[in-house]
Amino acid sequence: MSHRQARAPSRPETPESRLGPRPLPLHLLAHVSTLMGSRAALPLWKNGLLPWNPKLAGRAADLKASLDAAGPDGWTLFEQAIAAESLKRHQAVLDGVGQYRAHQHHRHVPEVPVLWRQGTTRLLDYRRPGSDGPPVLLVPSLINRSYILDLSQRRSLARGLASRGLSPFLVDWDAPGEQERGFTLTDYIAGRLEQVLDVVIAQCGAKPALVGYCMGGDLALALALRRQADVKGLALLATPWNFHAGREAHGKLLRALSPSLNALVDNVGAMPVDILQALFASLDPGLTAKKFAAFARLKRRSARARDFVALEDWANDGVELAGPVALECLIGWYGDNDTHQGRWKVDGRLVDPTQLRLPTLAVIPERDRIVPPDSAAPLAAAIKGAKTMIVRGGHVGMLLSARAGTEVYTPLARWLKRSLLQ
Repeated sequence: MSHRQARAPSRPETPESRLGPRPLPLHLLAHVSTLMGSRAALPLWKNGLLPWNPKLAGRAADLKASLDAAGPDGWTLFEQAIAAESLKRHQAVLDGVGQYRAHQHHRHVPEVPVLWRQGTTRLLDYRRPGSDGPPVLLVPSLINRSYILDLSQRRSLARGLASRGLSPFLVDWDAPGEQERGFTLTDYIAGRLEQVLDVVIAQCGAKPALVGYCMGGDLALALALRRQADVKGLALLATPWNFHAGREAHGKLLRALSPSLNALVDNVGAMPVDILQALFASLDPGLTAKKFAAFARLKRRSARARDFVALEDWANDGVELAGPVALECLIGWYGDNDTHQGRWKVDGRLVDPTQLRLPTLAVIPERDRIVPPDSAAPLAAAIKGAKTMIVRGGHVGMLLSARAGTEVYTPLARWLKRSLLQ
């Protein structure tokens, strides 16, 4: 199928449909456990058995000395203060969740033509009417929905590149249907992505550059290696490569969980959304509570509140992963670090970045908790001649902050034009 008549509907979120933050019981339990841990540790500290961070040890010793001097009443009042503060902090999180669920914002963006589709995969055409700018193929992750690259009219990489004279096309993976539930990464890369690349070349009469975001960067890299003669350049945005960088413990955890994950996929056929959300929440267990407590303090009608709701709606609108893909990524990538160790194969061929001979740009956000800079940098270092651009912000903030236009969209568009016009 190849036409421009079908339309890609926007995905409006209404307060009645909000389920997040997902999985809510896990997030609330993690926060309560943290708060209760403070009270549980009090007897250890009182008896001098609690080790402290050296930076805090002096202040802790001064506080303990003052409480000891005050006698039993001092310690009792201190424990009551900790209990009151714990309740206050947890209530702030609950208030934030409640305000998020009741917020009236919903996503509404102009519809985008669907240029091609197969199964649940679509190719969205973001070209401006009459535009003949160089083509760019945007490849998002399979784990979350593609509209992170078109979150709103103000926060949209796809529309931002179009406004800067390029012809962007966005791959929309959607949730796997019956056909895709048995897909491997080879099926997505050597199958769907190669077909999409052919469609873009036929539509524009020119070779595109590839722009991959997060896991989509790994997919785009594999496609570029397979089709170097048909691609003009590669931009990798917050793309992981060394999955054990600073996170060896998570690798051990996933290796230990591999029998359970295999059994789950065998029984269900896919990796459920909430399991994926729980695994990613483990990278920073306190982040969700911190975010929603801060959200509770925002003015409900402020732009910051609307941006927060828009982003959380996307984060909670996840999709399950095809079973084989989930195992390749969670066990092969996160567990065994197959990418960095030179073991990842697509269609029987190693994905070896040292063999890439295309202009390459790696955009690495300096405060990325999902893909730490130490995870992304080795990929750029492995590609001969690759340029690295360090930007402010985190994994998502690099694309959606108020600075994204000047700090990411414009320099990325400039680099893409240079690559495409060579």
